Amino acid sequence: MAKRVKRRTIRAWSKEDIRNLRSFAKARMSAPQIAKKLRRTAGAVGQKAFTLGVRFQSVARRTR
Repeated sequence: MAKRVKRRTIRAWSKEDIRNLRSFAKARMSAPQIAKKLRRTAGAVGQKAFTLGVRFQSVARRTR
């Protein structure tokens, strides 16, 4: 008998999730770290951050 495939469930973003996302980004955490804490994928966190206008500044970028 074939193994059952686990279906993905789409979870809505609660106000608390959004508040946590903003605070984690302000604390300079990276997207994968935030994703682990929110129990979501890094892609989902990145898309929501982009929609909200939140930027992750954890990566040191070179200035010219």
